[in-house]
Amino acid sequence: MDSINDAEMSNIGDVLNDTTRPMKERFRALFTLRNLGGESAIKCISKCFNDESVLLKHELAYCLGQMQDKRAIPALRAVLEDKQQDPIVRHEAGEALGAIGDPDLRELLERYKDDPAVEVAETCQIALERLNWVAKDGASEKLSKSPYSSVDPAPPSSENDVQTLKHTMMNESKPLYDRYRAMFSLRNMATTESIIALGEGFKASSALFRHEVAFVFGQMQDERSIPFLKMALEDTKEHEMVRHEAAEALGSIATDECIQVLQRYLHDPRPVVRESCEVALDMSEYENSPEFQYANTLLAVKAQG
Repeated sequence: MDSINDAEMSNIGDVLNDTTRPMKERFRALFTLRNLGGESAIKCISKCFNDESVLLKHELAYCLGQMQDKRAIPALRAVLEDKQQDPIVRHEAGEALGAIGDPDLRELLERYKDDPAVEVAETCQIALERLNWVAKDGASEKLSKSPYSSVDPAPPSSENDVQTLKHTMMNESKPLYDRYRAMFSLRNMATTESIIALGEGFKASSALFRHEVAFVFGQMQDERSIPFLKMALEDTKEHEMVRHEAAEALGSIATDECIQVLQRYLHDPRPVVRESCEVALDMSEYENSPEFQYANTLLAVKAQG
């Protein structure tokens, strides 16, 4: 990683916090800060939680969780506790706290596991189960290896039969945490059969669950998932958190078909959806370009310096 001084870090933070800049530039700045890490990056990211964009604030929380730095806890805690924040943002803050995995967070997550916003409540329930797993089985359980660098809300299941995993994933009498574990196992398999099984997840009653299916497809970047993602984005009655994840997933797959679908929703009446399509088209441009790195704001800042 390139060396970076305080002024350059501050300049990247300024890009993130500049409301006059296109959302795609602010996203690139955010992911640059996530990759750089450290206290200064956390401060730059946390400062942006006053922004009006629900999508951006959701991504701020996601990045702070992926950094797994306990210094991000105060900012994430404040977001989870703030009932004025959109449930999409609060949910992501709860998930981020679960990703950090500090056992001292148990009391906070317990307080919100029955939150009136179902997305927040379900997220905190899953985060609590993840804390339990980290404390008990995290170091010893032999599980399929994730091909992605993400910190997932739940570990994959130890089961490896697709139909059994699909049954678990779609069994609404089971805890969401167990269903998430089945979902991540199907993701790690990345076969046609497992992708079709994952696509069934869009029929689940939980919007939180459906949004995670879309997120998983975005990680996989597999063209076989496009029909499921298109259907989710094109369904204007679908929860915006699901449509937004479907849009970003299509952006990461980046075929001509994906780009055409995203362009149709650039003016969607829901800000979260239209901003997601803008960011997703930028991701598509990156995927189809010779650019080495998506999170490239540090290079831009150095060039300006």
